[in-house]
Amino acid sequence: MTGPPAKAMTRSGGEARWTARFGTASARMEPLFDAFSRHAARLMPQGAFGQLGWLRGSFGAALAIAAAGIVTALLLDTAPASLPWLVAPLGASAVLVFAVPASPLAQPWSVIGGNLLSATIGLALGMTLGEPAAAASLAVGLAIAAMTFARCLHPPGGACALLCALGAAGPEGWSFLHLAPIAANVLTLAVTGWAYNNLTGHRWPHIVVPAPPAPDRPSHTREDIAATLADWDELLDIDIDDLDAFYRAVAERVAERQRSA
Repeated sequence: MTGPPAKAMTRSGGEARWTARFGTASARMEPLFDAFSRHAARLMPQGAFGQLGWLRGSFGAALAIAAAGIVTALLLDTAPASLPWLVAPLGASAVLVFAVPASPLAQPWSVIGGNLLSATIGLALGMTLGEPAAAASLAVGLAIAAMTFARCLHPPGGACALLCALGAAGPEGWSFLHLAPIAANVLTLAVTGWAYNNLTGHRWPHIVVPAPPAPDRPSHTREDIAATLADWDELLDIDIDDLDAFYRAVAERVAERQRSA
């Protein structure tokens, strides 16, 4: 009669020890997660509607992916069936083009040049090395270097290099013929992005209109911003001219508030 209660007590004791250990580990990790959440960069909240609403970007991205798939499928009508009519990195490019169209990483040359340059590197390394792991790792690293030197850094380009290296080094045996659907995808996305962004109030390619310096007080220069960024030793996803215009607009708003006070 005492057997089952003893087992129950043993089980509950084990659960208590496990709960205690889990609680201790959780307490130790809590400051780390708290510091990460407080100091991590984050986007500003976005509403659904308007020029900055997420609905505008979501609909544009869906439209562009559909257009890219249809156009590429039509162009590849007589091509080998092994050629894809959509490639996965295009989804990441669509996020940049339609959700953050002012980003330097989302401009037309970055989208077109970054993807095609990276795809070429991935295919070349995959066909040359024939070993997926080596080809993939080298392709991504060289793609980042090439995009940086060509001034077309585009995060989905890394995915494009990875995809093409694995496709060329794997059993599918991708070749430079696979550049055709990738080019059709990317160009259709860029054309759709140009039309949609401009029709919905976002000039694309993004063009900065610098604010004029206020004549009644000393102002900063573009060189001051560049020097400050160099001191920070950080690469921010924003154009220096955008920072310049933003800072001047903020300074003007502060001056107007002070004048009306």
